[in-house]
Amino acid sequence: MILDSLKVSIITVCYNSAATVAHTLRSVAGQTYPNIEHLIIDGASKDETLAVIEANNHRVARLVSEPDRGIYDAMNKGIGLATGDIVGFINSDDFYASDHAIADVAKVFEDSATDACYGDLQYVRQTDIGSVVRYWRSSQFVPGSFSRGWVPPHPTFFARRSIYERLGFFDLRFPIAADMELMARFLEVHRIQARYLPQVLVKMRLGGTTNSTWRNVLQQNREIWEAMKMHALNPSLPRFVVGKLLSRGGQFLARTS
Repeated sequence: MILDSLKVSIITVCYNSAATVAHTLRSVAGQTYPNIEHLIIDGASKDETLAVIEANNHRVARLVSEPDRGIYDAMNKGIGLATGDIVGFINSDDFYASDHAIADVAKVFEDSATDACYGDLQYVRQTDIGSVVRYWRSSQFVPGSFSRGWVPPHPTFFARRSIYERLGFFDLRFPIAADMELMARFLEVHRIQARYLPQVLVKMRLGGTTNSTWRNVLQQNREIWEAMKMHALNPSLPRFVVGKLLSRGGQFLARTS
């Protein structure tokens, strides 16, 4: 298969993101990979987000702006509109670590047996994107990993559109942890063929919804726990807590690439 024949649909969900979305759009527009479909799903923003998108729409294939039922509902809309062979997400305050990130991802999918891939992520400061605060270095999936608190960084997760069509979209019963539930469903329950790409694909500004308050952190972990029980992954609370703490601590220790 010729590499450029694989279309990559990139979905950006946003709401009142005027301060950061231009950087995200430029990040996608600057990718060297030519066959990209960039979909913007806006939740009827009240600020200047739409104006910023219109001024930076060089590679935007489609813009939808309407009320939604939360971030995962908006992501599901994006998947439903996507026409690419591969689907990935880049949040409206995130950006790709290099201009060849999507080309590197597409190369992994040259192997027709590969269903999904993911890589590493760096957290950077809101006001200084050159300052790395945490380095989320992932690893190759091993069965049972999710029960031990392991999860790949969702902004680096790409899957074939056919996988979503076969195994389902984001479950809206999990308002904060639907990304984790989906990846656990794909990898642990259905054992799709996922490849780890050991490089930083995405940089994320600190201050996202999940980590904005301790209440959200606790809710996310409760949802993860419920998702694991729903999928009969037999979680052990001590093992899960220790695994999460070790993983989070390691992210702060590994702050350089």
